[in-house]
Amino acid sequence: MRKLGVVGSLVWDVIHGRDPRTAPVEEWGGIAYALSSLDAHLPEGWEIVPLIKVGRDLHAPAERFLRSLKRLAPGARPVEVPVPNNRVVLRYESSDRRCERMSGGVPGWTWPELGPMVRDLDALYVNFISGFELSLGTAEALRHGFAGPIYADLHSLFLGMRQDGTRTLQPLPQAAAWFRCFDFVQVNEDEMHELADDPMAVAASAMAEGVRVLTVTLGARGAAYFTASEDPVIERRDGGPSVGRPVRTSLVPTAFVDDPDPTGCGDVFGAALFARLLGREPVEVALRHANDAAARNASYRGANGLAQHLRGELVTP
Repeated sequence: MRKLGVVGSLVWDVIHGRDPRTAPVEEWGGIAYALSSLDAHLPEGWEIVPLIKVGRDLHAPAERFLRSLKRLAPGARPVEVPVPNNRVVLRYESSDRRCERMSGGVPGWTWPELGPMVRDLDALYVNFISGFELSLGTAEALRHGFAGPIYADLHSLFLGMRQDGTRTLQPLPQAAAWFRCFDFVQVNEDEMHELADDPMAVAASAMAEGVRVLTVTLGARGAAYFTASEDPVIERRDGGPSVGRPVRTSLVPTAFVDDPDPTGCGDVFGAALFARLLGREPVEVALRHANDAAARNASYRGANGLAQHLRGELVTP
């Protein structure tokens, strides 16, 4: 079996306003959505290796959630740390705007911790759920110490944190250095604007640092991608930066969803996209499948049973 390492944070969410007709909902969030999507979309012959730290207070429930995944590698489990697990209060202001407040103290990975754990992996999916999963130094060491393809959703790297835990959108310091660490990079539309006003300039900068595909999620409009690689779906990073090559871009629309729940859609999208790319699908084909997965997630509530729902199986309430 080929092994996909997954770096991210399991978060306990309290969600207000997702459905104005109901009380606040408490459930697993964060990397739970991406894990469910990978469980549903990884090609045959691949299994999931979670590289996830979980606070002692929620370690047992986290283990139960991971055991519900069909594609989990045998013996895989979260790493327990002696601090409160990350918890997030989400308040939806509209279907695509929310206020987020985080608490908890789960630390990120250091390279001495992570290095031995990635040695036998074939690919890595990194999702910055808290924004503290990897420091830039650890990400740089990972890039130099791991030869397989790395996909990164940079989301919470763009979120500062006030004293009360409220997350606020901000520019990404040393963006070029972060780009240099990953082969496939995902941002949303707001984050793209934080990088620069000119998307093509951002894309050209990313390609110059070695990014093969830069994807921008656009909510109900779908997703756009940028690439300068002739064949971005390759096993190892041996092609070098795409310096001097023209950047190609396209918008891939998504299906309409009535009364959507946007929670986790970006995570489901990115995980499905990377899973399809690992199956060597062309970028636009993989993007269409990823859009379909995000739309299917938007018609569902929560991460429990999500993998089955994404596979088209009947989920018992």
